[in-house]
Amino acid sequence: MAVSPPQAFPPRKRRPISAASFISPKLSDRNLIQSLLLFTQEISSLTPFQFLLKRHSVSLIRKSKLLAVLFEELLLCNPIPALSPSAILCFEEMHVLLQRVKALIEDYSNGSKMWLLMQIESVANCFHELTRELSTLLDIFPLQEINLNHDVAELIVLIRNQLNSQTKVNGVVDPRDDELRLEVLAMLERIKREIVPDHSELAEIFARLGLRDASSCREEIENLEDEVQNQGNEKSKSEVIIALIGLVRYAKCVLFGASTPNSDTPSRETPSEAIVPADFRCPISLELMRDPVVVATGQTYDRESIKMWIESGHATCPKTGQNLVHTDLIPNLALKNLIAMWCREQKIPFEITAVSVKVNGVTTNKAALEATRMTATFLINKLSVSQSMDAANGVVYELRVLAKTDSDSRACIAEAGAIPMLVRYLGSDVGSEHPNLQVNAVTTILNLSILEANKTRIMETDGALHGIIEVLRSGATWEAKGNAAATIFSLAGVQIHRRRLAKKTRVIKGLLELAEVGPHSSKRDALAAILNLAADREAVGRLLEGGVVRMTVELMDQLSEEAVTILESVVKRGGFVAIAASYIAIKKLTVVLREGSERAQESAAATLVTITRKGGAELVSELASTPGIERGIWELMQSGTPRARRKAATLLRILRRWAAGLDQILTDDTIISTTHIIRSSTTATTLAG
Repeated sequence: MAVSPPQAFPPRKRRPISAASFISPKLSDRNLIQSLLLFTQEISSLTPFQFLLKRHSVSLIRKSKLLAVLFEELLLCNPIPALSPSAILCFEEMHVLLQRVKALIEDYSNGSKMWLLMQIESVANCFHELTRELSTLLDIFPLQEINLNHDVAELIVLIRNQLNSQTKVNGVVDPRDDELRLEVLAMLERIKREIVPDHSELAEIFARLGLRDASSCREEIENLEDEVQNQGNEKSKSEVIIALIGLVRYAKCVLFGASTPNSDTPSRETPSEAIVPADFRCPISLELMRDPVVVATGQTYDRESIKMWIESGHATCPKTGQNLVHTDLIPNLALKNLIAMWCREQKIPFEITAVSVKVNGVTTNKAALEATRMTATFLINKLSVSQSMDAANGVVYELRVLAKTDSDSRACIAEAGAIPMLVRYLGSDVGSEHPNLQVNAVTTILNLSILEANKTRIMETDGALHGIIEVLRSGATWEAKGNAAATIFSLAGVQIHRRRLAKKTRVIKGLLELAEVGPHSSKRDALAAILNLAADREAVGRLLEGGVVRMTVELMDQLSEEAVTILESVVKRGGFVAIAASYIAIKKLTVVLREGSERAQESAAATLVTITRKGGAELVSELASTPGIERGIWELMQSGTPRARRKAATLLRILRRWAAGLDQILTDDTIISTTHIIRSSTTATTLAG
């Protein structure tokens, strides 16, 4: 697998610039000079800082360009002049110094302007220190030992004199820059006190930083999010950055208006814009998992989502409906590594540090919270007076993005009254004329529904459920339909809402239709919602009437895990007769038992155990006649998950008792252990009869 270069893989970690972080090269004289020339040329090609510390960056870039003349002159000599040990030492130290100069300029020129402003004194000191060290190296450089062209020798003396003059200057920070820093900090303090920033003052600050449009603000937010990661465990600095993110997000909307992705320069791809593999999405939030963990049932969720689920009083696995025998969360490091590798390929940020600080930190960060509340209020007020659908679409898109960020944003948006206003854009009349607006509206409601309190707000808002169902049944795009299904999945996470949803025939039909005819991603959204509804016995009856068995059988070849898990849930809650009556369902379950993924095999074994227990000798006979069934069971007993091995052992015991002519149907408690079965025989015996 190709590894992306560091600069192409965000978030970018700040590189150290201390001399101890770099190693002096041990090269031949010519190679050393060639390497020095390459570094000076690379530094010369860098773009100086445009708004802060411009003089500092320009100075070192120019000095590098002049030093390149020295190295070019030396390389033109054939052979190159003999270098004394002191000259070689100077060149080796200069090699390290130039690496540090390059790292400093590259990192801060491509990073956050706001954070550079906050760090301006320390960064200025770094420039000053590098200038002083370069001056020292040129002071001790044995110029007289090397036979240089007279003009080149004079140039080196000139550089040395300029550096000596610069190192004597005190006050390395421009007073105007320091004043700007204090103005930003004062604005954050006023936001903490719930004082809305003055529009003209905000505009002046952002103009002085070169943040002149929505695109540059979006890039600034991304860079600030990178900086949270750079701070590691420095909580105080991280909290300042989080507050700055809130300020930039607010200013972006207030100063430059709402904008959709197509209205300005595209920014870095996000997980929502990339096609995220289904296994990388959390089954609860449907978002890319940052910290995947395994629960007692063997299912994987994002840590933040499953913690919220458990803390809300749930004692079952959201995906399977099984009781959680314990609430320990085991890190799924293998999956986390796979997700990180995928993010690297897609150039998508993946750092749990940044996310956890944002999610947890923002709740205690008064400035960030108030900035978020101001942003939400501003957008809702703007939406209420929008004169055109295009204008409304820009605002709704901004709400969609804001609702993705964290729980506090979701709470602030809902508290500002967004849900009733979003409902207006769910209708088919809007979808036919403005499909993007319909998609943005239903996706915003989906993002809001992740917050537990918002689920009830949505269900209690007049027309909200009706609108979501309308998008599910007749949405203008597959994306809109899929996100409507995902919203139903999210809402069904609360038992009282699940029962209400299960009574809606249009919900059942809409989900089944989407699962049958939708594209792959929409099918997954629909199946996830169906599985959530299947935790309710009344819903199972409606699903059976709608043809859920036929639908899952048809999808078993494409989406075996989801389809088999739904059958397992259905057969537990009254769907045994319908499944047992489907010959093709039994056959496909046996195929999954032999060839499916671990999770699919586990669900297939559990479903077949339930069917054979309740179906009597005739159904057991049908299963026993399936070619290769016992071999598949034995293989599952040896290599399946713990639950799969238990279910396989039960299934084998049932088949053997049937073969022996016994009528008793066994429970898990009456079977011999898996270990004993495996040890008692090394090969599978042929079934009698």
